[in-house]
Amino acid sequence: MPVWLPRAMVLALALYACFRLGSWAFDQLIGLLINVLIAFFLALAIEPAVGRMSARGMRRGLATFLVFLVILIAGAGFVVLLGSMLAGQIVEMVEEFPKYLDSVINWVNQNFHTDLSRVEVQDSLLHSDWLQKYVQNSATGVLDVSTTVLGGLFRLLTISLFSFYFAADGPRLRRGLCSVLPPARQAEVLRAWEIAVDKTGGYLYSRGLMALISGIAHYILLVFLGVPYAPALAVWVGLVSQFIPTIGTYLAGALPMLIAFTIDPWYALWVLGFVVIYQQFENYVLQPKLTSKTVDIHPAVAFGSVIAGTALMGAVGALIAIPAVATLQAFLGAYVKRYDVTDDPRVHGRHQRRRGESVFSRLRGATRAPGNNDEGDAERPEAPGPRLRV
Repeated sequence: MPVWLPRAMVLALALYACFRLGSWAFDQLIGLLINVLIAFFLALAIEPAVGRMSARGMRRGLATFLVFLVILIAGAGFVVLLGSMLAGQIVEMVEEFPKYLDSVINWVNQNFHTDLSRVEVQDSLLHSDWLQKYVQNSATGVLDVSTTVLGGLFRLLTISLFSFYFAADGPRLRRGLCSVLPPARQAEVLRAWEIAVDKTGGYLYSRGLMALISGIAHYILLVFLGVPYAPALAVWVGLVSQFIPTIGTYLAGALPMLIAFTIDPWYALWVLGFVVIYQQFENYVLQPKLTSKTVDIHPAVAFGSVIAGTALMGAVGALIAIPAVATLQAFLGAYVKRYDVTDDPRVHGRHQRRRGESVFSRLRGATRAPGNNDEGDAERPEAPGPRLRV
């Protein structure tokens, strides 16, 4: 056995053990790392407001606390307003449910020549097996729902604490990071930090603008249909559809549909159709244009970054993908050497072609050697050798 073989085996086993230990630790801490990443981008989003208040003489910790307090009050007021409205609409819908059931039964009897009654339908529903199984599953799932809610609250608290520390101790964090780097690297880190703040603010501005446009469009529809609480529902649709990725659109459209159903079941279908059409308009027309203007990235890059972020990190990746890609693009743009583009019509999308020249003749000319023409090809002597006649 070679002398170096035992040492190499021990080193290989040690490296494999370190790799497995690192993989296990990463799997255990992936949730915390994602929360820290969300908190970092949230701190970047509120950095301009905190910086302005701190520049006017206010302590940075107090300024961060006031910004978080305003966000908390606005969010709590919005939730309370929508909760009271939703509770009132649910009570009204439950009280009016027998009338809706009677109208549906009458429509079925008239069109299908049946003889159904509301009492029979209610008895069949109450004594059906699927309803009993649904109630049992709902009773057993209460604990899972409670656990999910508590986990969500704990995660929200974790993100809030980390984002508060990142925003309040931003200068100290930057000094600590720059203290271990040479001066040239310090300038690059500070420039990247400033770019990240600008791009994150621009992304939130674009999201807020899209929320405003979405709210106005849905408000016009709800007022036209005569649905109550149209302003609150419009604000709900605008905020939820823009700031909750992936499922935000469905959550935003479910509440107006529910309240429209209490007025007229057909109104719910109108709301559903409008939500679907507007979402396609927003995804393929509005969002790429606004994102390219505020975050300064190409619409195709913005769309692809959202898809990639969703594939890598789910809803969180979809939310932070655009500002992250915009920051990386702006930071690397300083290191890409660019040249002047030649003044060629093909650069501008125009291709000049000589008059009377066809595509076939151009292809034939490209396959010949330079200087040859049709006459030269005709006068070229044949190579000696046997010829095959058919």
